[in-house]
Amino acid sequence: MTDATDGEGARSLIDRAFTILGTFQGGRVKQSLSDISRRTGLPLATCHRIVARLSEWGALERDAEGRYNIGLRLWEVAALAPRSVGLQRLARPYMQDLYETTGYASHLAIREGTELLSIERFQSPRRRVRRPLVGTRYPLHATAIGLVLLAHAPAEVREEVLAGELEAFTARTYTDPVMLDRVLDDIRRGGYVVSDRQVDEVHIGVAAPVRGADGSVIAAVSLALTEQDIDGKNMIHLVRLTAASISRALEVAGYGRVDS
Repeated sequence: MTDATDGEGARSLIDRAFTILGTFQGGRVKQSLSDISRRTGLPLATCHRIVARLSEWGALERDAEGRYNIGLRLWEVAALAPRSVGLQRLARPYMQDLYETTGYASHLAIREGTELLSIERFQSPRRRVRRPLVGTRYPLHATAIGLVLLAHAPAEVREEVLAGELEAFTARTYTDPVMLDRVLDDIRRGGYVVSDRQVDEVHIGVAAPVRGADGSVIAAVSLALTEQDIDGKNMIHLVRLTAASISRALEVAGYGRVDS
């Protein structure tokens, strides 16, 4: 691929660069050039040229083994994203308190299109749980935190999810759109949800909505419990209290105002 100066060529180059950066999602922290080429479907030589450009700018970094990971400069730019960083900063002390009070993993996520995006979590290093990984996306229909975000999403988003494929992670996952729609109604009325082993056979999630200064739901917070340990009413109360505390902090900070 030769460098192009016309608009169409420049757009093609940018699209390919974005495609390459996108391969580092889903828990893939380090990749070889061959891995990137295979996952993007781009020729190895094309990948090499674009990866070299991204590395020169600092979007990617190459380790001693020749594998690539996200670079510090890209992280610096991403750290300015208000939907993630501002919310994360304000929510963090309340999430940490929830984790320390209960001993269970606490999780904060926002909705991005028809998926949830994990932006913060607190978890014991002794518990080896693969998810949620911060910066990773997950389907909305299968987790407590995703169900809350879906319940409060715009009608067109709910309709798109309900009309699409509802993947079954376990036998308990909601795959019937009619039933799922009823569950979403219950969440909006009740203000919380308990998701019983819908994404794996171990964890029970409890989640509640987080509201911005304008009253709209902009995030959700959850706890990951197990059947043996769950104290249902108490955990629901603590999650809802944490969500309300984060919402108050956002209101005081003016985070999420319509005119901001």
